[in-house]
Amino acid sequence: MTGRGSIDAERRRFNAFALAPTLIVLFMIAVLPAIYLLVTSLTPFQMVNPGSATDFSAPLRNYRLLPDDPRFVNSLLVQAKLSFWGVLFQVLLGMLLALLLHTQSRIVEFARTFFLIPMVLPPIVVAVIWKLIYTPDISPIYYAAGLLNFTMPSLTSSVDFALTAIIIADTWEWMPFTFLMVLAALQTIPEEFSEAALVDGANRLQIFFYITLPFITPILIISAMFRLIDSVKAFPLVFLLTGGGPGSVTEVTNYYAYLLAFDFNEIGYSSAVTIVMLLLVVAVSFGVVWMGRRREAMA
Repeated sequence: MTGRGSIDAERRRFNAFALAPTLIVLFMIAVLPAIYLLVTSLTPFQMVNPGSATDFSAPLRNYRLLPDDPRFVNSLLVQAKLSFWGVLFQVLLGMLLALLLHTQSRIVEFARTFFLIPMVLPPIVVAVIWKLIYTPDISPIYYAAGLLNFTMPSLTSSVDFALTAIIIADTWEWMPFTFLMVLAALQTIPEEFSEAALVDGANRLQIFFYITLPFITPILIISAMFRLIDSVKAFPLVFLLTGGGPGSVTEVTNYYAYLLAFDFNEIGYSSAVTIVMLLLVVAVSFGVVWMGRRREAMA
């Protein structure tokens, strides 16, 4: 027993020693910046006043200002719209595409690979692609509309369509994520279930609702959770396509934080906005997980 205990102790020490470099690097690149962000949010730090970086005389000042800041409140509403519609379309279209391509053939295998391209492109490249698509003078969409004698508004400068344009671009970029996860889930469903249902007289729609959908629902929830967390990172699309405009129609929270820090020189206040956004994302994520677990418990 003593020999076995010493071996286990040696193994634990070796694991700790092997993991130490990775943990140190993660601490330096993830935890330390987060701590610095939190500390900065408790100060009125401005670059033109370096001494304000250590002014903790009113640590909650920035957070008290947030509820009365109309641009901050508006940025939360814009982010909520972008996240809700973007995630909804990504999950639904990704699921439909996976169901459509859940078959074996060379053409389908090529199509699967083709549909994954947007997800692997750098976000700034995706933004540039959609910038070209939304530019009336060079866009093939506007050219086709002209051939049909149909007048299209400038989508990214229209109050009515600017946010929709970003939702479309974001959906195009990240729909393959749901598609890939649902396709993997579909391949784990035993074919015997569908075959037995067909023998019993069930149609394709009934098989989907009573067999396929229950199997892939957990994957849909996980996919929605991941995409909900990532939806706050649509900064490249907003920055390049609309610049938060027209007005503040597409000014999401992280873009507003960027403007505060680099245009208005309000580093401390920008840090507070970022911290609140981070806390809201964590809260929403826990909410989605809780609903998923509750559904499983009730099933």
